[in-house]
Amino acid sequence: MAKEPPSTDDDDDEASGLRKIIHVDMDAFFASVEQRDNPDLRGRPVAVGGSSGRGVVAAASYEARRFGVKSAMPSVTAKRLCPDLVFVKSRFDAYREASGQIRAVFRHHTDLVEPLSLDEAYLDVTEDRLGIGSATRIAEMIRQEIRIKTGLTASAGVSYNKFLAKLASDQNKPDGLCVIRPGQGADFVQSLPVRRFHGVGPKAEEKMKRLGIETGADLATKDIAFLRANFGSFADYLYRAARGIDLRPVRSHRIRKSVGGERTFNEDISSGSALRETLDRIVDIVWERVENAGARGRTVTLKLKYTDFQIATRARSVPYLVADKAQFAQIGHALLEEALPLPMPIRLMGLTLSKLDHGDAARDDGGDGDGDAADRQSRSGGRRSGAADASQLSLF
Repeated sequence: MAKEPPSTDDDDDEASGLRKIIHVDMDAFFASVEQRDNPDLRGRPVAVGGSSGRGVVAAASYEARRFGVKSAMPSVTAKRLCPDLVFVKSRFDAYREASGQIRAVFRHHTDLVEPLSLDEAYLDVTEDRLGIGSATRIAEMIRQEIRIKTGLTASAGVSYNKFLAKLASDQNKPDGLCVIRPGQGADFVQSLPVRRFHGVGPKAEEKMKRLGIETGADLATKDIAFLRANFGSFADYLYRAARGIDLRPVRSHRIRKSVGGERTFNEDISSGSALRETLDRIVDIVWERVENAGARGRTVTLKLKYTDFQIATRARSVPYLVADKAQFAQIGHALLEEALPLPMPIRLMGLTLSKLDHGDAARDDGGDGDGDAADRQSRSGGRRSGAADASQLSLF
């Protein structure tokens, strides 16, 4: 019989209790906003992103997904799969406006909201603001309020921890609701293919298949020693996930680790003047994001992707916080000059500011999608998602 790995957390002495967690995920958010605002697009396969040879699909409507079109797919591939695909350019102002309306709905019910991106968030409604008590009822109300205020649909998952709630929100998409009640988590997880586990990508899935692990049930048969030998630091997460265990609380503020941006070119570039001009444009974009995040950092990283898809990075750390755009640009240009002349043309350039000051000004209220990385963590402080008494179960 497999033993649970020893805990290194501080929550072993915490009182046990039941959390009521909702994960809300908007349905094809960017594409849905475009279809809402342009009636001619409704019912048609829509992709948000560039349609050029180097373009990438940022989001796809459900009509497009039926043809296999996915986010992050090259536009040429998407067009081949769906010849009638309609491409529209991103309108982030419209997406942010809708996201603000959605977050206002969340905060009408609880102060414990952890945004993962513009269209996705965890909510802890264990003690909801309106005194409703039932997490399922609150999720239904939130979905209805979002539809009324934004004209958009949302899917929601309700459970007693974040891992299960996020799995549940994907179960009945689009415009669906799924509830995993206390006592049901382990059985629900064991019925799933491991690819559904957040953090398990194609490479991890392939490795698991070689080891005879294709479902949560297969994973649950492996002891912690086996998992650590094969998956290293990822093992503890996998062990707990296979049993439906997740101790992380919903955090209303998350620490942003970096702020950056990048550009993919329509044609490869290599001349010094074109590279410098491109870097100046990226500096403008990234520094606006730095200002919006209220962040300051000490490390600047330049990313170059060559025409053969090889990636090179150069970084420089300074003993002071980069105070303004001029300093940021100066360090970025110094890194670029060190890389010149390039061994071959590049297809992409990026610039990032990291080692951020983690004071209050550097806290992130979501929006850059880095919450998915948190799903790889299986530990945190806070109350355990354990057994519940009858009164708690009746209000779930």
